[in-house]
Order: sequence, then C-alpha cells, then structure tokens
Amino acid sequence: MHELKDNEDCYVCGPKNSSGLRAAFTIDESAKTLRGSFTARPEHQGYQDIIHGGVIAALLDEAMVKLAWKLGMPAVSAEITVKFKAPARPGDQLSIFAKITGESKRLIEAEAQIMRGMVVIGEAKGKLMRVSG
Repeated sequence: MHELKDNEDCYVCGPKNSSGLRAAFTIDESAKTLRGSFTARPEHQGYQDIIHGGVIAALLDEAMVKLAWKLGMPAVSAEITVKFKAPARPGDQLSIFAKITGESKRLIEAEAQIMRGMVVIGEAKGKLMRVSG
C-alpha cells in the first residue's frame, strides 16, 4: 500500500473539493470523540426529497476514520455496518457524532451517528484497520 496523505481534496470533508460534501468536523482528543455538521443539498438526493443512503453512509464512515486519524491512529475502513433509521431531506441540518470504542494492535473499533435535531437518521459501527500515515 502506498503512503496515505491528506491533500484536503477528500470527497466528504475536503475544503478544496468543490464537488464534495464539505462536512465540517471538530475533535475532542481527551474524550476521543468527533462532532460534525452537514447541510444536505438537493444534489444529494436519491429518491425525490430523500438524501441518498450512500451520502449518509459516507458521512458516517468519514467521521469514524477522520477521528482515528486526528487522534494519531492512521486507519482505513475494514468493515462498516450502517443502520438507516429515518430519511434526511434537502435543507436538513445534520449533526454527526463519532467515538472510538475499542483498540487492538491491528484494529480500531468506532461508532458514529447522524441526527436531525433529536431524530436519529443513521448509525454505524466500524472496524478500522491501522495503516502507516
């Protein structure tokens, strides 16, 4: 595997990617948690007035991996399980939360959630494989 570098062009959170989702994240290193925000736009629809599940899954995945990287644990997704709970719609302001739930020599376990207010839109559990940064 070649060396992984952040060129700020990530589809989910890259500030340089004009076609990307541009989700914004902040990290609490002591709590090993991430918080983020994302506003769904019409171009993120699957069916009319419903944000595509792949966009929701990408946000959940990115939140878990971004958290691990920012905590000094470079990793990539090895496995994620996503549960969709409610639809998101264009214009929805979504909150994203992620936390590290376990660590071993090779894997990092994490969980993530996306909400609209108090409504859970989606949840994920992930196993992240450690890599060299």
